[in-house]
Amino acid sequence: MTNWKYMKKDELEKQFSPSQWSHRMSADDVIKAHVTALKAGTERARGLAQTLLNVPYGDGDGEKLDVYVPSTCSLGVPLVIYLHGGYWQFLSKEESGFMAVPLVGKGVVVVAVGYDIAPKGNMDLMVSQVRRSVVSVIQQYSHISGLYLCGHSAGAHLAAMVLSTDWSQYSVRPQIKGAFLVSGIYDLLPILSTYVNEPLKMTEEVAVRNSPSQLVAQLKAASSDCDIVVAVAQNDSPEFRKQSEDYFQALQSSGLKVTLEDVPNTDHFNIIEQLVDGEYHLTQLLLKAVGKG
Repeated sequence: MTNWKYMKKDELEKQFSPSQWSHRMSADDVIKAHVTALKAGTERARGLAQTLLNVPYGDGDGEKLDVYVPSTCSLGVPLVIYLHGGYWQFLSKEESGFMAVPLVGKGVVVVAVGYDIAPKGNMDLMVSQVRRSVVSVIQQYSHISGLYLCGHSAGAHLAAMVLSTDWSQYSVRPQIKGAFLVSGIYDLLPILSTYVNEPLKMTEEVAVRNSPSQLVAQLKAASSDCDIVVAVAQNDSPEFRKQSEDYFQALQSSGLKVTLEDVPNTDHFNIIEQLVDGEYHLTQLLLKAVGKG
């Protein structure tokens, strides 16, 4: 495949337009269906779990969490933090509780994190917010048996940035046991010249310091004990697939505990939507990871 540096702008834009690659429906329809699926799943989760909505983790308006608690909540429960996708400019925590549907019944707490999407938030701010959200969760839920991260697309990027944090600058050092990075972007340089960067306004310097692919040594220092799953959809674009494969290889070469899951019969959207289903492959992997499989 051609190196992205040699692609024309329109080809690069297509590579980073996930909706163009779905085999299920048109680009516009797959996005509409995605939002509908996430909202419906979150509604279901809110009916099944005890919820604590809009819990602040900072002073900013967007710095809030939604917590989905099992009805039979004992000490020592695993907790999964979910970071939503939407290219750092769409979606919110309001439709990000769907994965609690199969998890709360198994005694797993799910936390959906809100952050300031662009243009209100810039990349440095979003990364800082998700890091602080994890610190806040640790402080509020000190009795959990294990902390796990899951992020989709832009949220997978943010989860990888959390794993790469220098925690010496924070009041606690979270011990993240597992991370599920689903259809993520780990090198931001290819999107600088695309439509994705228009609301983000990233410079090359900002993109480099917020690219997990550049921070593998920091990740090893901060999260060497974390079991990482890099998951990618069969029908993600070639560039999206390459991002996952390259990041997986970089982590593996550093001696980290990482597996690559190439999920058949999925695209960029239903690879995460299906976490609402307890029988889905990634849900089963997640349940196993948290000790509930």
